Amino acid sequence: MEHITYVGLDVHKATVSMAVAESGRAGEVRQVGVVANRPEVLRKLVARLAKGAPAAELLL
Repeated sequence: MEHITYVGLDVHKATVSMAVAESGRAGEVRQVGVVANRPEVLRKLVARLAKGAPAAELLL
């Protein structure tokens, strides 16, 4: 079975709150944190989440 990590973003003017959920019914859901809503911060966050993944897709 393919492993998928879902990322949820709650976007506000000044901040972005992020949570991740592992695939499957028993997958863990956890809050990653809240970061500033700035392009350079979001790029670093996406790079950190994609690190170690065999393939990563960003869908908006």
